[in-house]
Amino acid sequence: MENKKIVLFAVALAAANGVWAQSKKSTEINDSAIHDSIKLKEVTVVAARPVVKMETDKMTYNVQQDTEAKAATVLDILRKVPMVTVDGQDNITVNGSSDFKVYVDNKPNPMFSANASQIFKAMPASMVKNIEVITNPGAKYDAEGTGGILNITLMKTNQANNTTNGYNGNVSLMASNRGSKGSAFISGSQGKLTYSANALYAYQRMNGSDIMLSRAEADGSNMAYQQHSNLKQPFAMGNISLGYEIDSLSNLNVSAGLTDFCQRTEGNPVTRMWGGRYGQGFSYGNWMKQKESHRSFNGSIDYQRFFNSERSSYMILSYLFNSNPSQTDNRIMYDNAEDISQITLANMLSKNKANGTEHTLQADFTEALSPHHKLNFGGKYIMHIDKADAQYYSLAADGETTLVPANSMNYKNTQNIAAGYAEWKGSMGKTSATAGMRYEHTWLSVDYHEGQGTDFNRNYGTLVPNASVSWTVNPSFNVGINYNMRIMRPGITYLNPYINRSDPTKLVYGNADLDVEKTHNVSMVLNYFSMRFMMNATLSQSFCNNKVEQYSFIDGHNLLNQTYGNVANNRTTKLNLFVNWLLFAKTRLVMTHELDYSNFSSDRLHTKNYGWHYSGYMGLQQQLPWQLEWSLGCIAQTRSHTLQGDNSGMSFVYSTLSKALLKDKLNLSLIFITPFSDKLDIKNRVYGTDYVQYMHVKVPIRQLNVTLTWKFGNTKKQFAQHKSNISNDFQNQQSQGQSISNMGTGSVQ
Repeated sequence: MENKKIVLFAVALAAANGVWAQSKKSTEINDSAIHDSIKLKEVTVVAARPVVKMETDKMTYNVQQDTEAKAATVLDILRKVPMVTVDGQDNITVNGSSDFKVYVDNKPNPMFSANASQIFKAMPASMVKNIEVITNPGAKYDAEGTGGILNITLMKTNQANNTTNGYNGNVSLMASNRGSKGSAFISGSQGKLTYSANALYAYQRMNGSDIMLSRAEADGSNMAYQQHSNLKQPFAMGNISLGYEIDSLSNLNVSAGLTDFCQRTEGNPVTRMWGGRYGQGFSYGNWMKQKESHRSFNGSIDYQRFFNSERSSYMILSYLFNSNPSQTDNRIMYDNAEDISQITLANMLSKNKANGTEHTLQADFTEALSPHHKLNFGGKYIMHIDKADAQYYSLAADGETTLVPANSMNYKNTQNIAAGYAEWKGSMGKTSATAGMRYEHTWLSVDYHEGQGTDFNRNYGTLVPNASVSWTVNPSFNVGINYNMRIMRPGITYLNPYINRSDPTKLVYGNADLDVEKTHNVSMVLNYFSMRFMMNATLSQSFCNNKVEQYSFIDGHNLLNQTYGNVANNRTTKLNLFVNWLLFAKTRLVMTHELDYSNFSSDRLHTKNYGWHYSGYMGLQQQLPWQLEWSLGCIAQTRSHTLQGDNSGMSFVYSTLSKALLKDKLNLSLIFITPFSDKLDIKNRVYGTDYVQYMHVKVPIRQLNVTLTWKFGNTKKQFAQHKSNISNDFQNQQSQGQSISNMGTGSVQ
């Protein structure tokens, strides 16, 4: 029996490392013999599932191999993905920047990019296969996104690996004290046709949020604001994808998706003002109701053609369409406006409609120059149109509305972008390198059909280089150095000059004169992995001399103005550390740490700010008897800094427990999230030369989620993969001379 254990271990390890064909001859064990061996009661195979694949320019997080994904949302998973940070108010940063692009299935998705936090908070992680963090995008990718790219791969059939007809899918239901969700997924193949579809509906609520704001001005004037509000957010999403293998060298793929979410907020804030120009002071209350609705439709067609039987040379022709209409309705009615003369209090209703549409044509070519060298090149054309129609109404006590044209605005922003790129990738021995160049030319046209503003046209070109070098020291250790330049073209949120007057003490508006932000990034990456321990360390430096920042000032009417401008210089040095350690056969420790030092300065605003910031995640995963999987995690962040202020840190803990039932066709999962105090406590400070403002937000995040997932299908592929406990997560692969690591290990007891 001992000899059989040894033989089984050798076969399992060889299969996990992708050398099955070679090991099959040496072991002389056929498939049936292996099957019989696995049935032996004396043999127990224990393994950890692969979670992360590391490369020097990106990381791929395998969501489906994370036990917490059965009950968590995509936002929950993002909190522990390397190079990604989510703060207490669910704001996401990638590689230290809030400016990043979201791709869905390798295609840019403006809806996700503009509303990433809200969408990921509603999406169950079970809908996502992988999360790819691309910190050093090559020349093939669009130059936008200073923090890089977050690529979300949805669950679907892989046409290349699909050799049998059949289908698989799942249905999931979640109930929580914060809302409920339902989702369904199915994928399959029939002959040369593959298909996949998923659908989701979620309803979230956050009742009992508290906002306390105080502002002190240089003349002695003070303001205190307090609001207790309830928030509701319905969310729906659906995607369908079809693939057809035309012949052995060409295939066609078509996909379409719909997204719809709405956010409703209602409250009765109270404001008190005193001192300075307000004298003895006064107070007033109001009723406010805000509704934000966002919709998105995207569709794409991709044709791929290989030019040789080795599939090393090929082309991809693509068309992508996106439409993202949105509307924000804001209604405010004051309690005792007629008794106050120091400021203007007017009941108001604003309707702000915006719509962005985008047509993209792209051609990409890959040519194998030799077995170790290849050339990528191609071109792209984008027609992007943003429209904004903001109507401002005065609101009578009886509900009658009257349009105020002076405060209304109709605006159109058209951008035509043409791009071309070329990128070389090669390897020599243990060294591999990439060098590329992308040129993008933009034609910008701004037209005001209504409201204040001057029409203008602008065109400019941007040259975007990138380069990287990596060295495989040994099969367990590699290092790399990366450089890239990334840009940020201001979107309609930044450019829209419409003035939001919902707060009688503040004006909020965009800036149509914003320029393209350019950021340079240099990083050094170290990857180490063994059978039980894996580590990634990334030391990076970024700098930008025309950073777009939101800034505030007091105007001549004693109103706080909040807008955007290319007003800041920024230098950030950052260290990211990711550790995955298999402590014992069934116990795993995962840690993600980020430490950075940021320095902001602005000659225009005569201000500067700097400081350290830490963000960390620590999680323990444990396999328990009776096929129970348990995990415990803690997330903590310290104070972060902006050009004109800082934000406090936060911390909370969570725990998940899941159980597979009915031969793994049914799964029951629980997740509990709680802050260390009653609510998540977040503090914010903003200051200028003539004022200082403090905001204190208390958000109820304590929740208990119960998720039930049922799997179905007739190919059994999905179930067989989950049942297999044999894996070698720390598998070392070679790709263009780079070492890649899949985390985990396998062992036999």
